[in-house]
Amino acid sequence: MVLEQIFYFIITIGILVFVHEFGHFAAAKLSGMRVDAFAVGFGYRLFGYNKISGFTLGELPKGFDTEGFTDYRLCLLPIGGYVKIAGMVDESGDVSFANSEPKPWEFRSKSTSKKVFVITAGVMMNLILALVVFWGNNYFIGKSYTCTTTIGYIEPGSPADKAGLKEHDIIQTVNTVPVHYWEEVRNEMFISNMGRDLDLTLLRDNKQFNLHISRKAMPTDEAKGPFIITENLRPIVADLVKKSPADSAGLQANDVLLSLNGVALGSIPQTIAGISASKGQKAQLIVRRGSDTLNLAVVPGADGKIGIMLGGYEFLGKTERKTFSMFASVGLGVTDMMKTVQLTFSMIYRVFTHDVAFGKAFGGPIKIAQFAARSADSGMASFIMFLGLLSLSLAILNILPVPALDGGHLVIILIEGALKRELSLKVKIAFQNVGFALLLLLMAFIIYNDVLSL
Repeated sequence: MVLEQIFYFIITIGILVFVHEFGHFAAAKLSGMRVDAFAVGFGYRLFGYNKISGFTLGELPKGFDTEGFTDYRLCLLPIGGYVKIAGMVDESGDVSFANSEPKPWEFRSKSTSKKVFVITAGVMMNLILALVVFWGNNYFIGKSYTCTTTIGYIEPGSPADKAGLKEHDIIQTVNTVPVHYWEEVRNEMFISNMGRDLDLTLLRDNKQFNLHISRKAMPTDEAKGPFIITENLRPIVADLVKKSPADSAGLQANDVLLSLNGVALGSIPQTIAGISASKGQKAQLIVRRGSDTLNLAVVPGADGKIGIMLGGYEFLGKTERKTFSMFASVGLGVTDMMKTVQLTFSMIYRVFTHDVAFGKAFGGPIKIAQFAARSADSGMASFIMFLGLLSLSLAILNILPVPALDGGHLVIILIEGALKRELSLKVKIAFQNVGFALLLLLMAFIIYNDVLSL
């Protein structure tokens, strides 16, 4: 399992780093700049190739001159990569060029527009990769829609219950926008009207009425469970403990739990509460396994548990898959990307306002490895979609005006363009070093949170 996660982490990071750094590399070449090194990974050079020394192992000799050719290398730490452009202050800390006059092929001798082109090209490549993935998902796979707007199980005392919603309510409009699928309900409630109060038109017992829900009445974080869920959802057994009551009763992983003691199961909290309430007593479980429906008897232990882990839901109602034309898929891909960007910045804002814990909002190498492996296990399409989402996240992160990131370099370039002169080397190095130190501290903190979440 761990080796699988490491493998997919390296594949994921390798692809994203290559795409990002290739953007800088290609833009620099097109702008007439020399690229001394194209590295995947940081730190010690494991091996590489250039036209002067050919393929070599280990570090190049100190002071080695590539004579304008690029050294393509793989480095020890697979957590990023870099392109070393001649005449540019970057993460390498190499400022030997400062003792000589600017050369025509150096970054520092080029116009502001060319510098901006080069420094933003990595982000642009990540955005292009994300758009291609989102486009491909819409064009080749399409979108699956849940053909209902009817609310399922409402947990007593939950925010939805307190807001006045009830089971079997049919949502017709959200803030005057008609909804026909559950995905449209979620989109209007949590994306299009983010931060706003909601005015719902509902159909309850064949009578139409309006319900106002204050945004404050809705949870800011659905980590403990969604605000509302649709009808016809049933919990799934993700795993179970050997020789547990569930195992003895014949339950298996991937079984869909339909009902408990004659009561339809609509949510994980409801299922847990129902099992706990039956401790020490025989409980009748109806489950679906493939195309078969089974009636199983299980006796929860004294602790009210039967030894299962519930993981997600299966929708038993009608779904509809829509496919789109090539050009329509592009527009939908852009829309999907913009929604993702909006959600990302909303999450960042909520972290700074302490609405969401930092560890829940951000993930480091361990979480990336876990999600990469899970998405790969779900199929190639799922893994590619994960790549697209991560590529978009990388683009957003890199364009932030933080020293050592592309956005930080861009700030320096724009300041120098406005002043029509270069800032002092000491200022740029200090700016770079402070940013790099902060990034290392942030990375250490993120990894620490990753470990705590294991």
